[in-house]
This record gives sequence, C-alpha cells and structure tokens, in this order.
Amino acid sequence: MLAPAFDRVVAALDYVPPVDQLILQFKNAGKFHHARFMAELLAQAVRHASPQVERITIVLPMPSSRQALRRRGFNPAGEIARQLAARLGLAYRPGLLLRSGEGASQKQLGRAARTGPQAGRYQCVGPVEGAAVAVVDDVLTTGATLHAVAVALKKAGAARVVGLVAARTPYRQD
Repeated sequence: MLAPAFDRVVAALDYVPPVDQLILQFKNAGKFHHARFMAELLAQAVRHASPQVERITIVLPMPSSRQALRRRGFNPAGEIARQLAARLGLAYRPGLLLRSGEGASQKQLGRAARTGPQAGRYQCVGPVEGAAVAVVDDVLTTGATLHAVAVALKKAGAARVVGLVAARTPYRQD
C-alpha cells in the first residue's frame, strides 16, 4: 500500500454510536444545527493539533456527488467547512475543488475496493501554489477519497493537505 498523499488527518470524533446517528440525522434529515456542533468540536480539535495544522491557509469542503446533492439538497462537508473556517478565521473556498466524475457509491465497498475508483476524480481549479489546504469532510472511512483529493491539490501546487473530519471510522481489517 502506498503512503497517502495527504499530510495529516484531524478528527473530532470516532464514527461509532451515537456519533453515527448524529451524522446520519444531519446528512439525511437536514438537521443543520448538527453542523454547527460538529464544526465547533472540529475547531477545538484543530486548535489542539500540531503547529502544522495551525498554519492552514485555505479551507475547502470535500465535493459531493451530483446524485447526493440532488437527494439531500446540500453538501454536508460544505456546511461543516463553512462554519469551521469562520470559527478559525480562515479563508473558505468552496469552488476550488471539483469532482470531475461520478462513480458508484462506495458505502458498501471494503477498504481495498475503495482505493482504485477515486484516482483522477478530483480537480483543483484555482490557485493553491504554496498553500496549506484543509479538506473538510463529515466522515473519513479509508482515506481513499482524501488521498485522491490530496493528489489533485498537490499537483496544482499545494504545499500541504490536511484532512479535517467530523468523525473517523475506527480501523478494521477487511
């Protein structure tokens, strides 16, 4: 297995009960007040992280698929990222990263099956030369999507890519 292209991940919570229900209510029932709560917890985690995380210059959300945007009507990562950037006093650039292709949902895929489909799916469309970029997402499962995003951002000149996630699934062997 190759080393990930991202430099670090900071997670506010583990994706275990009752956190999983909090996130599912937010994503599927539009409980937007949960985004404020998750952004605050994530801001606290970032403040307690290493100086590498403190030098972030751009915050952007993980892009949602078109299908997920149609179904939900919003990007959960975007809601968390917007509020997180405001709490940390950082630049929020939601249109900087685009999802250039759709693919099958990864929800039912195992760890090994998730890595391949992400390659080349994301594109950076704005200036990131020398920047430390934080990519915000609601849940980090395997890191395959964050890896693909980090590859695109570093190809565009980002100096560092840090994943900031509301929750991270505990590692398990598939």
